[in-house]
Amino acid sequence: MNSITARQAPATPTRHAALSRPLVLLLASGAGLAVASIYYSQPMLGVLGGALGASARDTGFVPTLTQLGYALGILLLAPLGDRFDRRHLILLKTVLLAVALLASGLAPGLPALLVASLVVGLTATLAQDIVPAAATLAPESSRGKTVGTVMTGLLLGILLSRVASGFIAERWGWRAVYELAALSLVVFGVAAWRGLPRLPATSRMRYAHLMGSLAQLWRQHGELRRAALAQGLLSMGFSAFWSTLAVMLHHQYQMGSEAAGAFGLAGAAGALAAPLAGRLADKRGPELVTRLGAGLAMASFAVMGLGVLLPGDAQIGLIVAATVGFDFGVQATLVAHQTVVYSLDPAARSRLNALLFTGMFIGMSAGAALGSLVLAQWGWMGVVALATATSGASLAVRLSRRRGAR
Repeated sequence: MNSITARQAPATPTRHAALSRPLVLLLASGAGLAVASIYYSQPMLGVLGGALGASARDTGFVPTLTQLGYALGILLLAPLGDRFDRRHLILLKTVLLAVALLASGLAPGLPALLVASLVVGLTATLAQDIVPAAATLAPESSRGKTVGTVMTGLLLGILLSRVASGFIAERWGWRAVYELAALSLVVFGVAAWRGLPRLPATSRMRYAHLMGSLAQLWRQHGELRRAALAQGLLSMGFSAFWSTLAVMLHHQYQMGSEAAGAFGLAGAAGALAAPLAGRLADKRGPELVTRLGAGLAMASFAVMGLGVLLPGDAQIGLIVAATVGFDFGVQATLVAHQTVVYSLDPAARSRLNALLFTGMFIGMSAGAALGSLVLAQWGWMGVVALATATSGASLAVRLSRRRGAR
């Protein structure tokens, strides 16, 4: 037994009988609601600037800090799922996330909103406790199906959050978005408290040893580093687009937050990539899927740049079509990267997942910050060029071949 998997607790029988269909749907809903908290602000940035008297550059730090908090939370908090009862972690994070969302809705100014946004990101890692919980509760014969259902809820939460946010903000104001989000977490928390069984710890490692094993895993697995880099680059362009879309639509097409949120319906098509990518990875290998996904994202962003040659209505149609394409590519690549990473060390899947998603959300945080700066300096075509370049860099990472045996 190596140092990474040492001090593991004895295997505990899993309560498969407790995994009913309503519980699977509850977990899928919880994962979607948790991760949606990261994206509520994006369609509202144009509205937030006017309401709080802040510039587009300053309001761009709201999604930046939220995504940075999520990346830090995945790295520092998600590994605790191996050490403590995940039921307790899920309930605690649900309460903290609801409080952080309520604080966002009550924020008197931008500084308070920025602090609350960071805490929202940290506690939204609730989603990264729910997915392993579903995998633990599921019997081996249906584990893939169960995890796929929960991941579908998570992906729909990412994309449909923008639709809900834009719709609510347009009618009742941006504060109502955060307040209703907090209420939805309270409802989920009550249901989880009543229906979620105990999930005993699988490791006796102390926190310092648990975190130290992350560094060892990172050094040990070159394929993990490659996956994290490629997904992080892809996420950078993804985030640059979504964090600046509302501002661009507001200034260039005089569209409100509802229109920006409606783009999430186009992006929701990307959620279909999860099962399709999984089946293709099983048949042809995940490496092919990562290349196809990154290539599709790069091509979609590049085609979006041709919009300047079209009239106004046609430009919007092209952006919608390209949104479907790059969202599909990004989600397919993520599923394939998870397949690659989970195969590296089954005994350390939670920590491997934490490292992959840390790289991904560092990329998203950087993309949100760079997107706002590029939009202010070079306009929308600068953002499109940035997203095309980062997607191309991700494809280059996947096309590069390691030399020598693993």
